[in-house]
Amino acid sequence: MPIENAVRAWRQCGRLWPLDDLVAGADALLAGRQPIACVADLDAEISLMGDVRGGVLRRALALARPGVRSPRETRLRLLLVRHGLPEPDVNIDIFSVRGDFIAEVDLAFEKWRVAVEYDGRVHAEDPRQFARDADRWAAIRDAGWDHVRILNHHFRGDGAAAVGLARAALLRAGWRPGQ
Repeated sequence: MPIENAVRAWRQCGRLWPLDDLVAGADALLAGRQPIACVADLDAEISLMGDVRGGVLRRALALARPGVRSPRETRLRLLLVRHGLPEPDVNIDIFSVRGDFIAEVDLAFEKWRVAVEYDGRVHAEDPRQFARDADRWAAIRDAGWDHVRILNHHFRGDGAAAVGLARAALLRAGWRPGQ
């Protein structure tokens, strides 16, 4: 059965999807060890076939980041930046003082050693995963990072709870708005 090229399908979604969904879609195409597409592929598709709805595809592409692992990570990153926080790096590895790998965190403000992660339902429903996560959280803190866990209920409404948690951690670490 023939299927549409993923990059072309993303462009076609530009007529229907809101901006954040297009960003999450682009992030998904750019993710993984062997991404489906690169930024140049998405850019070339827009150049070849045209943008839609006042340039929504170019805006989405400008906000997309390679390496994002989930749509919730995309939404969290966009939410934080839109509320005046610095843009975090995505999926950064944290190491112990001895150089041992500890964890890959969803979003990292490396300058302030603040890690922000979205924890989905699997983290709460699977006892083995929850135990591994709890040990991982302690190791992240032991490595000198402030670790902020964002859960689904923090996204309710305008997401102010999620922003507040990340902002508080950054302020504790010395960040000041406007830096």
